[in-house]
Amino acid sequence: MSPAQSPRSALAHRLRALRETQWPEAGLTQSQLAQALGGSKPLSISLISSWENTDKPVAPPNRRLEAYATLFATRRSLDGGTLRLLPVDKLTDDERARRKELLEELLWLREGKDFVAPTGPGADIWTFEQNQNITIVCAPLPERYRRHLSYADPESADFVSLYTYADPDALIELFGHIRSRNPDSNVKFCTSEELAADDYTSHLVLLGGVDWNSVTRDVIQRLDVPVEQVGREDDAEHGGFRVPQDGRSKMFEPRLDSREHLLEDVAHFYRGKSPFNQKRTVTVCNGMYGRGTLGAVRALTDARFRDRNADYVRGRFEGVESFSIISRVPVVGGQGMTPDWTLEENRLHEWPEAAG
Repeated sequence: MSPAQSPRSALAHRLRALRETQWPEAGLTQSQLAQALGGSKPLSISLISSWENTDKPVAPPNRRLEAYATLFATRRSLDGGTLRLLPVDKLTDDERARRKELLEELLWLREGKDFVAPTGPGADIWTFEQNQNITIVCAPLPERYRRHLSYADPESADFVSLYTYADPDALIELFGHIRSRNPDSNVKFCTSEELAADDYTSHLVLLGGVDWNSVTRDVIQRLDVPVEQVGREDDAEHGGFRVPQDGRSKMFEPRLDSREHLLEDVAHFYRGKSPFNQKRTVTVCNGMYGRGTLGAVRALTDARFRDRNADYVRGRFEGVESFSIISRVPVVGGQGMTPDWTLEENRLHEWPEAAG
């Protein structure tokens, strides 16, 4: 969406995206949508087209937006091979909650609430709307690792609060980048133990995995992403990321040598709509070890790779609300390498799957 795009155009873009990308495998047409929304009196295809026309948009009446929200709140609208509108009282609790969220979003766009998309020199995936709250959440370093470190002891004269954070290298890298991209926004970082209730409704960036970051664990459970992190503390080996593949599950694991030296970590990057605030995003940068988390961050901050990786993301996931990439992070001389997402061998798993 360009900065000059009107709110009505944003609504038209969103309605078209619902039809084309909500269930891309269904290949929904404007004719099918006209039939489903109209019921016994099908709407005209030209009317649907006018609602999706971003150049000269016509805003649907509220009752039609209510029908859109009901239709796209549940995959059951496609049961039987025919697109149909289910009665609201037949929706499950989860489907009604999804309908409510979607309707609020559509009405918000119809009422003309403006949205300025990232633009201009330096704009990237870490560039948000102006004057927003952005919260980066790290795991606290477990007490057993802090116990004998005077810099992590609040009672010590040498106390440095950053020593109480897990993944400080990823935090420093990302905090500086986000601050430079969003000079007019309030960018803060905290541990998962320090996160306030209002922070959940900001743009939320989560660093680190489910072993130590309780917020990552909680948020991942609320997201519709087919990636499960098997924690190192929950597994006899070194954990990994489990995904469904060909009707079975597949685990992507880090590689260590016989002396337990890390040879290759795995990184998970996720970006999508926040489950706590539909007008904000949640981003997860995660690895089985710290070098994987740093690799997930540097994929889109490292000046040598961020432009090509960002171009890949734009081309591969255009029009989708959320996406996920699991990638390799080779470790050379103890240092984690920035993953190049344009190389197929570096991308272990992507979601949504590519069409065709």
